[in-house]
Amino acid sequence: MMEKTFIHKDFLLQNSFAEELYHNYAKDLPIIDYHCHLSPEDIATNRIFNTITEAWIHGDHYKWRAMRTVGISEQYITGNASDEEKFQAWSKTVPQTIRNPLYHWTHLELARYFDEFDLLNGKNAQTIYRSTSERLRSNDFSCRSLLSKMKVEVVCTTEDPTDSLEYHQKMAKENSGLLMGTSFRPDKALLIGSGDFNSYIDDLAKVADMDISTYDDLCEALAKRIAYFDANGCTLSDHGLENIPFEEASPTEIANIFAKKRSGKQLDGKEIKQFKTALLLFLSEMYNDYGWVQQFHLGPLRNNNTRMLKILGPDTGWDSIGDFSQARNLSRFLDALDSKNKLTKTILYNSNPADNEVFAAMVGNFNDGSIKGKVQYGSGWWFLDQKDGITKQLNALSNVGFISCFVGMLTDSRSFLSFPRHEYFRRVLCNLFGEEIQNGELPNDMELIGKTIRDICYFNAKEYFDFKKYK
Repeated sequence: MMEKTFIHKDFLLQNSFAEELYHNYAKDLPIIDYHCHLSPEDIATNRIFNTITEAWIHGDHYKWRAMRTVGISEQYITGNASDEEKFQAWSKTVPQTIRNPLYHWTHLELARYFDEFDLLNGKNAQTIYRSTSERLRSNDFSCRSLLSKMKVEVVCTTEDPTDSLEYHQKMAKENSGLLMGTSFRPDKALLIGSGDFNSYIDDLAKVADMDISTYDDLCEALAKRIAYFDANGCTLSDHGLENIPFEEASPTEIANIFAKKRSGKQLDGKEIKQFKTALLLFLSEMYNDYGWVQQFHLGPLRNNNTRMLKILGPDTGWDSIGDFSQARNLSRFLDALDSKNKLTKTILYNSNPADNEVFAAMVGNFNDGSIKGKVQYGSGWWFLDQKDGITKQLNALSNVGFISCFVGMLTDSRSFLSFPRHEYFRRVLCNLFGEEIQNGELPNDMELIGKTIRDICYFNAKEYFDFKKYK
C-alpha cells in the first residue's frame, strides 16, 4: 500500500466524523476573506509573478522572522541576494520550522497551488524553485487565477483614508466574478503622539481638499473620506491598536490638544489618550451611521527592535504579543457607543491568548438581539492563527459565547499564496467537532453539526457583511 504524503486528503482529520464534516460540508465552500493586506493594484492589474520568491517570500515577515532565527543572513531575506538564492535560504529553513505553523502552511500552499507534495528542503529547492516559478509566469497563475483556484468570492484589502481607491474602482467596472472590497483604516489620524502626525494631517487635508487647522476640521475631513469610501462600496473599517483608550475630555480640551500638536508642541500621555478616545468614538459613530462593520485588532507590541526598525522599517518581523490591560477600557468604549445607540456591528481580535475568555465574554455584553452575532469575537490572529491558537479561540467562544454565530476565518495576509489558511482553519474546526461527536459530547447529527460547520465557514459571513455594494 502506497504511503500517504504528508499533505493528504484527511490531513488533520483524526476520525471518520471529522472526515465527513470536512469533505461533505466544509471543503467546497467559497471563501469570503473579509480582511487582508493584499495589493489592490496587483489584483486589479492581474499581476503575474516572475518567481516563487516574488509571490511567496517578498513581504512575508513570518518567513523572514523564521530565517533570522535559524541564522540566515539578512542578505538572503530582505537584502540583495537573487530570488533563487532567497528561495534556497527559505528552503533550508523549512525543515527547522517543524511544529511551527509555517511548516503546515508551507506544504499546504505548495500542494494546493502547484500539486507539489514533496517536503521542501535544501536538496530539492532548485527543482521546486524552477518548476513553481515557471508555472507562475503563465496566465493560469496570475493573481486573480490564484484567488480563483481557492474559490475566493470576496477579498477585502485595507486602505488608509488618503487612498484614491483607483484600483477598487477599476475592479468595480469589471465583471470578473471576484468582489474586491476595502477596509477603511485611519490609524495614522489617531497617532497624535507620532512625530509624523502633522505631515500625515497635511496629506489628509490635500486629499479631502480642505484646510485642517482645528479638531473640527479633522473630523470633517475624515467624514468626507468615509463618505468617499462608502460611495466606492466600502462596508468595513479596521483599527490596529495596542488597546482601546478611554480617557474622557471636554470638546474644548480636545480642540486645545489638537491645536497644541499642530503648533509643534509635545503632548503628555493623558492628552494623547484623550485625543485618541474622542476621535475613535467619533469614527465609530460614523461607521454606525453608514452601517459598516468595525474591526479592532488589539494587543500586539510592535517594533521591539529599534536597531532593525531604523534599517528596515515597520512590518518587517519585529513585533510580538503584548500584555496590555484590555477589559475595562474596552467595556467603557463599547458602552459609550451603545448608550447612544451608536454601536455598529463589531469584531474584536486579540493577540494575547491570556485574553481569550476576556474577549469572548466581552462581546456578549453588547449583543442586544438586533442582529445575529452583532458583536463578534474574531478568529485567531497573527501569533494565534495556528492549530492550537485556532482551537483555543473556538473553545473560548464556545464556552462563554456561541460558536454557531461566528463569522469564521480570514487570512490577514500580504501573500496571494496564503488562502489555504482557510482550508487549515476548516480542517481544525471539523476535527474539533468530530472528536466531540466521537466522545459523545456532541450528537451524531450531521444535519445539525454540518449546518453549523457550513455557517461558520461561509454562510454567517455572507449574511453578516453587506457586500451588495460591490455588485
